[in-house]
Amino acid sequence: MAPMSPDSLLDCVALEPGRPAEASVIWLHGLGASGHDFPPIVPELGLPEDHAVRFVFPHAPQIPVTVNGGMVMPAWYDILGMDFERRVDEAGVRSSAAHTRALVEREKAAGIPAARIVLAGFSQGGAIALHEGLRHPEPLAGILALSTYLACDGDLDEERSEANRETSILQCHGTEDPMVLPRMGEAARDRLLGLGYPLEWRTYAMAHQVCPEQITDMGAWLRGTLGL
Repeated sequence: MAPMSPDSLLDCVALEPGRPAEASVIWLHGLGASGHDFPPIVPELGLPEDHAVRFVFPHAPQIPVTVNGGMVMPAWYDILGMDFERRVDEAGVRSSAAHTRALVEREKAAGIPAARIVLAGFSQGGAIALHEGLRHPEPLAGILALSTYLACDGDLDEERSEANRETSILQCHGTEDPMVLPRMGEAARDRLLGLGYPLEWRTYAMAHQVCPEQITDMGAWLRGTLGL
């Protein structure tokens, strides 16, 4: 994957801790949303008041989305069809994965080792977090995959990184999700468990969203993953 130049880094919303950061969470929003989508839940995660975690919420590029009639909106990649396989624009997936890797590199340049960086994402953003996290050449702290699925799964066997085969993964899904059907999340779960990843699967009685119980579980997972 080609490195991104510094001037091509995505614009981001960043939440800085009260003391110098010792870990980072790079959190990708869903289709049509923005980096302002998830910052409000950070105070609800139950992290220690003196935590040293920087939260980075990038804004996706504005692109036409085929399934939405070609409307231009924030998206990590184009969605070509809403069938079970959720046909996607592979070039777009790889471009957004490269942008995400560039953000990891920026965190590393700021003194955060890769092993203290979590990749998180919701829906489309979760697909990118999984795509990059499973392929990243250095061990990451964890992958948080919310209401999502595997994109470009056909290349995973040959592209996945040995460095992240033991990386903690928390995958959450709503049992009433009409956008990313539960069976799509289950297929991703089964695929990753079949490959031996240490994946924790949680479901909630909700649609394509997050809920208070899930936020509590995500906070507990982050505290454990980052040793907070």
